[in-house]
Formats: sequence, C-alpha cells, structure tokens
Amino acid sequence: MSQAPKPREVFIQGVTLAGQTFRPSDWAERLAGAMSCFRPGGARGGIGAYIGYSPLCVPRVINGIKCVIVNEELKKLEPMAWDFVMNFARDNELQVAEACLLPDASVRSKGEG
Repeated sequence: MSQAPKPREVFIQGVTLAGQTFRPSDWAERLAGAMSCFRPGGARGGIGAYIGYSPLCVPRVINGIKCVIVNEELKKLEPMAWDFVMNFARDNELQVAEACLLPDASVRSKGEG
C-alpha cells in the first residue's frame, strides 16, 4: 500500500545569507507567535483558549541556531500566511532549507531489528 508523501517543512534559519546571526534574539518566537492563529481546524477561542504556537509554524533551536519550522500545510490552509513567512525570510536574507520531517528515533527503531 502506498503512503501519501509527508508534508515538507521549510526551516527558516536565524543566519543571514552573509553568515551573520539574525537579530533581535527573539525573532523566531515573534514570527511563530504572529502565525499562532493559523492552525488545522482554525483558531481556538473561548474559555479553553490558550497562548501557544501553531503546529504549522514553530520556533526551535537546531544545532545552536534559532529556526522557525514552517509546515507546507500552512500554504494550503492560508496562502497569505505562507507568503508572509516566506517574504520575511527573503526580505531579511535568512537562510532557508526544505526538508521532510522524519519520525523520531524511537518510532524508527520499533520497525528495525
């Protein structure tokens, strides 16, 4: 049985094309915070609402570099939000890499051996 391809992810790295660390130091949290309402199923409201990042746009530190990981599902959910984060990366000359998220090691190891 063929599985559907996993959504790609774009890693916006806090390093400019010239190799400089991007400032301010909380840029990743700010960008992901601006995208927090773009979630599968829509924004949450009411008494059960809480502040949190969208699973489609999350800040992370990878190998000591601040990044924002943007799932391409955001493009389908809200094309203007996708354009916003991609334009942010371009306008600030940030390094961008595309990848496909792999399951974590514990999931992979269950099928091996």
